[in-house]
Amino acid sequence: MIEYRSVAKTFPDGTQAVGEFDLTIDSHTTTVLVGSSGCGKTTLLRMVNRMVEPTAGQVLIDDEDVAARDRVQLRRSIGYVMQHAGLLPHRKVIDNVATVLRLNGTDTKVARERSLEVLHTVGLDESHAAKYPGQLSGGQQQRVGVARGLAADPNILLMDEPFGAVDPIVRDELQAELLRLQRELGKTIVFVTHDIDEAFLLGDQVVILKTGGEVAQVGSPADILARPADDFVRSFVGLDKGSRALHVEDREGRQVVVDAAGKATGVLADPAKA
Repeated sequence: MIEYRSVAKTFPDGTQAVGEFDLTIDSHTTTVLVGSSGCGKTTLLRMVNRMVEPTAGQVLIDDEDVAARDRVQLRRSIGYVMQHAGLLPHRKVIDNVATVLRLNGTDTKVARERSLEVLHTVGLDESHAAKYPGQLSGGQQQRVGVARGLAADPNILLMDEPFGAVDPIVRDELQAELLRLQRELGKTIVFVTHDIDEAFLLGDQVVILKTGGEVAQVGSPADILARPADDFVRSFVGLDKGSRALHVEDREGRQVVVDAAGKATGVLADPAKA
C-alpha cells in the first residue's frame, strides 16, 4: 500500500507544484493520476521513489516513510517506466532490461535469463534481445522499457506517461498489454497521463487533479462518470458536451453501442452466449 499524508511541494523558485495532497493506493491495484500540464501529477509520482522530495508531509509504503529509506536502494526496489522508454542507446536490449538486476548484484547469467523471460512477458521474442534500441520501433522500445521496469520483480511500478509518444494504434496495443500484465502480475501501479480515456481504461482508481495538485475527484471510472463532483470534473471527462452519452442502435441484427457523435463504441453481448 502507498499512502500520501498531507504532502506538499514548493520548488526553490517559489513554484507550488502541490498544495496539500492525501491519498491511499491499495496494493495490487492501478491508480491513475490524470490532469493537464502543471497539475503536479508527475511530481506526486516521483515522490514515491524520492526523485522528488516533498516540502511537507510523508509518503509511506506499507506504513514505512520512504524518507527513512536509502534513495538508491528504494529506487532499485521500484519499477519505473517513462515516456520515450529512456533506454541506453549504446547497450543491447537484453543489457538494458538487465540494468537494475546487475546493479543489485545479480549474476550476469541469471540476469540475462531473467531478462529474456521478462521480454517474453511483455510480448517480445528472443530475436529482439541482441538488437540496439535504435533498431526497434517506438512501441517495441516502450515494451522494453516496461520489461526493464519489471525485471527485478518490484511490488510497485511507476509509469510516467509511458505511452504518450507513440501513435494511436500502438498506444492501444500497449494499453491492452498493460491490462493483461496487471491481470497476470498484480502489481501496485501508479500511472500518470493527461488523457482521461486512458485513465478510465487502465485505472481501478482515478485521481483527477487541478493545478497545484488539488484533487478534483477520486473514485473508480464508473463512480466518476455517474457522480461527477462538480462542473470542472464534468467538463474534464466530457460530460458537459454530451460526448459520453451512449445509446443502442440495431444494425443488421446486432445491438451496437453508439456515442453522441454517432461513432460505434462496442457491441452488446448476447447474455445467452456470455
